[in-house]
Amino acid sequence: MTEPLEPPVPVVPPPYHTPEREKLQAQARRFAAERVLPVANELDPAKGEIPRALLDEMAAMGYFGITVPAEYGGLGLGAVEYCMVAEELARAWMSVASIIARGQGAGTDVADDARRAELLRRSARGEWIGAIALSEPDAGSDLAGVATRAVRDGDHFVVTGQKRWTGNAKAADFIQVLVRTADPGPDESRSAGLATLLVEKERGGFPEGVTGRPIDKIGYHGFVTWDLRFDGLRVPVANQLGQRGFVDAQKWLGVARVHTAARAVGLARAAVEDCIRYLQERRQFEHPIGDFQAVRFKLATMAARVEQARAFYQHVAHLLDLGQPCERETAMVKLLATEMAAEVTGDGIQLHGGNGYTTEHQVERHWRDARLTTIFEGTSEIQMKIIADRLLPRSPLG
Repeated sequence: MTEPLEPPVPVVPPPYHTPEREKLQAQARRFAAERVLPVANELDPAKGEIPRALLDEMAAMGYFGITVPAEYGGLGLGAVEYCMVAEELARAWMSVASIIARGQGAGTDVADDARRAELLRRSARGEWIGAIALSEPDAGSDLAGVATRAVRDGDHFVVTGQKRWTGNAKAADFIQVLVRTADPGPDESRSAGLATLLVEKERGGFPEGVTGRPIDKIGYHGFVTWDLRFDGLRVPVANQLGQRGFVDAQKWLGVARVHTAARAVGLARAAVEDCIRYLQERRQFEHPIGDFQAVRFKLATMAARVEQARAFYQHVAHLLDLGQPCERETAMVKLLATEMAAEVTGDGIQLHGGNGYTTEHQVERHWRDARLTTIFEGTSEIQMKIIADRLLPRSPLG
């Protein structure tokens, strides 16, 4: 009997290849396979949270500080490396690839230099892992519609309102909250008056003035997603992050969209790799089902689409590292990679047949998680709008 073939191993291609990136990729791949995947297989069916011990291992690898400057203890790397590691982690469990975004210097852009430096060092060590509260029941894609209010009271803001889809909120060391401190003037953009506040907290609880309700999801397990209510929460004025709330949120979303594309590629790649193995093991009509041309062609198309999306996200991450404006490109790669992942993981279920519609194989988890990538960090429809608005401006209303 012919020995089963193992799936091909992705490598960093020219012009992005460096020996350092190759080493980092191989390290992340081993960590994902040996440490993350067994945890995912055990905890995802039970909707369990990522264990703190695994987070500590990730911190020791430097994964929470990939983009934090080396002077603060980070790896001092860029979007290419950040996305490359995210793909490897997502191949095992998307939640682990997602939690590293709650580091990377998030929640550190305070005005005081010494405090900012200390928070950056904590972020790089995995001791400052946060949650991002942007969306509201009536403000998701339209962040300019944020209504959560922060009213100045002496040296504090008093925050009242509701946030939805805040992952990791209770387990976090901080929550980064987009609020409205003032209404826009007659000639101002709807986004005027928005600010970002840093809510410091203890892990495993909420501060006074914050309550939360878990949102039950069909996938994306590993950390709990919360519906939060703010009722008189007091936040020091010194905890305002940056000076451009809406602009800063949009900049963060640009990197997040390429990170999402990389996570989507990891999930789709997982489906392809699982199918390569399954199609050699499963026999029908006295043949492995991988012998049948319809199946082979389906797999070939899946693999080609994964390679295409990976090349695109590497290109856009490179543009980000060069500091080039690429809002259109980040929207494009997020749109194409996530739609690809939802379809390819669905095809993976189809190639597994009835077994794909059970929890006995990982491919159903890949699909559940991939389906979300088309929604968060801006839906596919929002990405289409961003792209179209930059290609074809609307005519002024007459």
